[in-house]
Amino acid sequence: MSKILVTGGSGFLAGHCIAAALAAGHEVRTTLRNLDKASQVRAMMVTAGADPDHGLTFHAADLGHDDGWDAAAAGCDYVLHTASPFPPVQPEDPNDLVIPARDGTLRVLRAASRAGVRRVVLTSSFAAVGYGPALPGHVYTEEDWTPVDAPNQPYILSKTIAERAAWDFVGEVGTPELSVVNPTGIFGPALGPQLSTSMNIIKGLLDGAFPPELPDMWFGVVDVRDVADLHLRAMTQPAAAGERFIAVSGEPLSLLEVATILRECFGASATRVPRRAAPPSPNANRRRSSGIKARQRLGWSPRPGKEAIVASAESLMRLKLLRTFD
Repeated sequence: MSKILVTGGSGFLAGHCIAAALAAGHEVRTTLRNLDKASQVRAMMVTAGADPDHGLTFHAADLGHDDGWDAAAAGCDYVLHTASPFPPVQPEDPNDLVIPARDGTLRVLRAASRAGVRRVVLTSSFAAVGYGPALPGHVYTEEDWTPVDAPNQPYILSKTIAERAAWDFVGEVGTPELSVVNPTGIFGPALGPQLSTSMNIIKGLLDGAFPPELPDMWFGVVDVRDVADLHLRAMTQPAAAGERFIAVSGEPLSLLEVATILRECFGASATRVPRRAAPPSPNANRRRSSGIKARQRLGWSPRPGKEAIVASAESLMRLKLLRTFD
């Protein structure tokens, strides 16, 4: 089997990528800014049903510095670059996100190129695809790009610029091969207490942290286990080289639809979940997208969005991560 480097091993998606790669028999190396988090990642593997004591090693490397990346990439066949900042609060200065995301991506690609890695799979985002001017009725595909001059939040800009920089690098240098996965909102089973921004939406609904009338928000949904599976498919299949793949399970869900799923599936445990939505917003955008390319070219078959939402809530309950009330 292959030797794989997964960046940012303590992350939500990274944890599932590591677990899936170990389950497939690969040798996995992962990077952490602080090796003190290795015990946390090991615990995540146990939660995922993987054995952290066979085939998993750790390397210290920070996306903001060159140190450690050559050693981390040495001898690896593939790199899954999943690490990227996604803060709960957007910074005032976009460069606080743009520069680390772009430079970190290039740092990983340079190390991979020097090490002779065959292919890098970059975790980009639907943020780099569908956040241009509103296009009513448009279904976004991998041919679409978010304009870098659009008035978007820093996170959206950072993902767009980082992905473009990756394609430019590979186009100039020639190695390694590059595949890109562009997920919509990633949900599914948490492996530990460090929650992603998307998972905090589910926690907030169940904890009663949202107002009685939910905002008119819509987003694509995909299960983290399916995003990890798509990364492994994009890693090895010849058809994935030089291609982008949107990861989405189907039609976008509104925040009210997510709330309704939680109330219907969890009964008394979801009594704090709001039942109403605020009046429709003229600025709301459903941003429909298609995952058909990954299905047809790579044989990818994601779970329905509802299953991802339910699995998210079940894991929060199982890990006792929800707020308790008197």
